[in-house]
Amino acid sequence: MLTLAQAQTILATALAHATANGFKPLAVAVIDARGAQKAFAAQDGTSLKRGEIALGKAQGAVALGLGSRALHKMAQERPYFIEAATHAVGGLLVPVPGGVLVRSAAGELLGAVGISGDTSDNDEAAATAGIAAAGLHADTGA
Repeated sequence: MLTLAQAQTILATALAHATANGFKPLAVAVIDARGAQKAFAAQDGTSLKRGEIALGKAQGAVALGLGSRALHKMAQERPYFIEAATHAVGGLLVPVPGGVLVRSAAGELLGAVGISGDTSDNDEAAATAGIAAAGLHADTGA
């Protein structure tokens, strides 16, 4: 189970990583393996819908059991599948990097982190930094 304390560590560390590296303002969503939100924050200056995009990255990763980097590749190779999957999950699937699965040391799916606001690669880097700080394993789908 992804605990609230772990989710808060992921959130705080992801935002600190972004600030330390000069990223644009981020929105960060942390969800558990059921898709329920555990933590969310949007830095000052994020654009209006960044939170929804961050949540879509996390929800899509959990829904399909793949980090959003893999979903991005699938979207390029099998766009009709991703379009259908997006519809099947109620539109909460954003197939670009920045949606990272959170796994235990044993590989158990605990949840996901979705981040939006900078480049997809930087969003993903902030997520992986947060997950590592919580003592958990990041699965980007690479």
